[in-house]
Amino acid sequence: MAGDDISAVARFPTWIGHFSGPGPATLVFPHAGGAAVNYRPLALALAGGVDTYVMQYPQRADRFREPAAETLPELAQGLFDAGPWEELGPLRLFGHSMGSIVAFEFARLAEQRGIEVQRLWASAGPAPGAVAGLRKVPTGDADLRAELEQLGGTDPRILADQEFLALLLTPVRADYQAFNRYRCAPEVTIRADINVLGGRSDDRVGTDLLKRWADHTTGACTLSLYDGGHFYHYEHIDALANRIIANA
Repeated sequence: MAGDDISAVARFPTWIGHFSGPGPATLVFPHAGGAAVNYRPLALALAGGVDTYVMQYPQRADRFREPAAETLPELAQGLFDAGPWEELGPLRLFGHSMGSIVAFEFARLAEQRGIEVQRLWASAGPAPGAVAGLRKVPTGDADLRAELEQLGGTDPRILADQEFLALLLTPVRADYQAFNRYRCAPEVTIRADINVLGGRSDDRVGTDLLKRWADHTTGACTLSLYDGGHFYHYEHIDALANRIIANA
């Protein structure tokens, strides 16, 4: 990192996880209900080649007492306002599932402020313009638990522990409610290239929804699939990190 970058990092809140690396600034946006700690393995792998920042959403970990954002654009705005991103040079964004939508909205804000976003990796997330046509995700306790169990990606021991489950469902519900409210016109675009990633066995976000990301960029758009389901990325940490670093 250059000296100016070190000065900028010092002005970020502590809830933005920073994993220092030699390459360009790369921001990671977790899935609905996810916390920064879930992306620590990916961040450590990325730090071998890029300067990595992992977002933390409200209502979890060190932001536990902060109120949830009511909409995904509001969530993106809060993350964008958290630090001097313009001082880190061109940005690259990675978002998984709902995080890909948050990253897209973050990219829109950055480009509106004259900050270059080189690339967005949209992982296992439906294209923004497709969200309004999807079924509403559940927000009741029993339905949420069943949803998490079916999706995978959550430790079964947490789902079986009522106290821990209650703590988990609070941010998941808030994120799902924001996702259910999301609307984006199909013609809304960013200038950044979009690399779409997904799991071949993902029964929630299929290739039809992934391909529609091409509508949301004036740049290039590619699609790459990996073995696995909706949380395929946990099984391909090194491969994903190498792909992202290679495009630095």
